[in-house]
Amino acid sequence: MQLSYTQQLGQRQSLVMTAQLQQAICLLQLSNTDLQSYIESEAEENPFVEVARPTSDRLREPALSKRSASDYDDVTARAAYHAPSLYGHVAAQFDLMFDTPRDRVVAECFLEAIEPSGWLGESLEDIAFRAAITMEEAEDMLARVQQVDPAGLFARSLAECLTLQAADKNMLTPIMSGILSNLPKLAAADLNGLSRACGCSMEELRNELKEVRRLNPKPGADFIYGDIAQREPDLIVSKGEEGWLVDLNRSTLPAVVVDEAKAETVTRDKTATEFVGERLSLARWLRRAVEHRNQTILLVGAEIVRRQAAFLEHGPAHIVPMTLKDVAEAVGVHESTVSRVTTGMLIVTPQGTFGLKTFFSTALSTDGDEASSSAAIRHRVQQLVKDEDPSKPLSDDAIAKIITDEGTHLARRTVAKYREMLKIPSSFQRKRRAKLAN
Repeated sequence: MQLSYTQQLGQRQSLVMTAQLQQAICLLQLSNTDLQSYIESEAEENPFVEVARPTSDRLREPALSKRSASDYDDVTARAAYHAPSLYGHVAAQFDLMFDTPRDRVVAECFLEAIEPSGWLGESLEDIAFRAAITMEEAEDMLARVQQVDPAGLFARSLAECLTLQAADKNMLTPIMSGILSNLPKLAAADLNGLSRACGCSMEELRNELKEVRRLNPKPGADFIYGDIAQREPDLIVSKGEEGWLVDLNRSTLPAVVVDEAKAETVTRDKTATEFVGERLSLARWLRRAVEHRNQTILLVGAEIVRRQAAFLEHGPAHIVPMTLKDVAEAVGVHESTVSRVTTGMLIVTPQGTFGLKTFFSTALSTDGDEASSSAAIRHRVQQLVKDEDPSKPLSDDAIAKIITDEGTHLARRTVAKYREMLKIPSSFQRKRRAKLAN
């Protein structure tokens, strides 16, 4: 066997993800609030980076048309109100309720086990083990912590939660106790069986059920506020003389300022020249990257607004089909860039505040030349359910037939999928709820 050496030359292209390229991609996904936090963290490490904080002026929202609560979410109005957290609300009461340090520590163990709904998320045995107390002491402490306001906190079940509230409102009659002991029958809308179990007439039962509806099954949920509902939008749409105008929300948009004067002062020391050059280069790159991020967001937002002019004029029912690829080709960027830009971004419009991702939907075939978007059809499904007769709710087949007769071809399974996305119960569940409500 003969061995020999050969040498070959070739060319190939490859994309190398440098650290700066990865940072630039991450900047596209940041909201204005997150961008400010990112720039502040960079300023702590780079002496030549300063944050130009946004002005304190609140954004000027466009005139809002009269829409239902489901179509409009006033982000800025809700952001102005900051309610205390569930933990802080209960902890403040514990400070007044428990005098001895030991009781306060044990109560803290119960507080650590509370869920956002207000219920206990751990068994009483686990809490007793963690607090190093007996089960009898745990039972006594549970009765004490359940006295906090609002009533129903620290419950271990739905029946216990509602019983605590009924007792607090002096509503715990024998019939009410019977109802709360037979909640499965109430959930199944078995009013006749529930009436027999409570030993009362149907009229008496209906009067008590009205009182049950006044109780809150999740008393802790009133203290929950999501991040999306509190932060201000990133883009603003307004109506101008020549059409719709899109602008960045300058009231929350930070900017990068490079301190060139400080760099010139430091460079007089020759030993620091290399460090200064590196940090100054990074500071200038960060400024360019933030400016490029703002420009890209503005271009993508403007293209979305241009395509969704009918929505801005008439509402969600007029959202036209649009994909990430359509916007990417119009703006001249990659499809993945549009996906990153629209993730988590909010835009305030005359129809309310929406995420940019809301406007992307696939096309459905119609009898006419223009296709309908899946977002508009979902809105139509929601509207049909809202306007239906509660005693005779529309089935998925009936909704599909109505929309098909209107010109958009829709299958029953598609209606079921849209209904689940909108968190709309089935026709059977809606009929049962209507029966209980009446």
